[in-house]
Amino acid sequence: MIELRGVTKRHSDEVCIGPVDLTIPAGGITALVGPNGAGKSTVLTMVGRLQDADEGRIEVAGRDVTRTPSREIAKTLSILRQENHFITRLTVRQLVAFGRYPHSRGRLTLADERHVSEAIDFLNLGPYENRYLDQLSGGQRQRAYVAMVLAQDTEYVLLDEPLNNLDMQHSVQMMRQLRRAADELGRTVVIVMHDINFAAHYADHIVAMGDGRVVETGSPAEIMRPEVLERIFKTPFDVVDGPQGPLAVYY
Repeated sequence: MIELRGVTKRHSDEVCIGPVDLTIPAGGITALVGPNGAGKSTVLTMVGRLQDADEGRIEVAGRDVTRTPSREIAKTLSILRQENHFITRLTVRQLVAFGRYPHSRGRLTLADERHVSEAIDFLNLGPYENRYLDQLSGGQRQRAYVAMVLAQDTEYVLLDEPLNNLDMQHSVQMMRQLRRAADELGRTVVIVMHDINFAAHYADHIVAMGDGRVVETGSPAEIMRPEVLERIFKTPFDVVDGPQGPLAVYY
């Protein structure tokens, strides 16, 4: 599991994330939801050690992320942030191979190549593996980044808004593939997302944040209630019975 105890990050005198006390269970998909500026991405990147907490303790699978050597943490968790700045003249296969760096240190073995091929196939990227990133659509490129993370072969996968800039078709495809990664590959997927209906349909657990704090946690059934959603998002909601579960109506 992932545990945060008393975790705080101060951006300024006016902007502070935390203190956050949170347990994210191992297995399945946990969605971090909430309005813009709620602190979702900051919490995710602190867990992924892309930025340091000012106070508190974060453990992943029993390991303190601030004390465990980077190479060991990189074999336990992988993270994809919102902004990716890879050279566009990389091919898909070259990009995905970066996910093996904690294992290969740049010298790919046959086992590394197998992991790369499996991640490419899992995200249905076989026809594009020799294309350059700037030759792909936004959806294809986003799948390539997720394939890179999966190739790292970690138990914990952290994704910061992977649905950004994806249309409805590709958003659905992405969430189905992440659901498969949790179910078929046994990964623990933690994903920052905005669409509460996607979170309710695909996630096992929902963590809602607001004003830098955790304001609600629970199963989709526990979160998908008008009074709970209104507390989280500060706007009126109706929740209706859809063909595959509850749907939030907020327009």
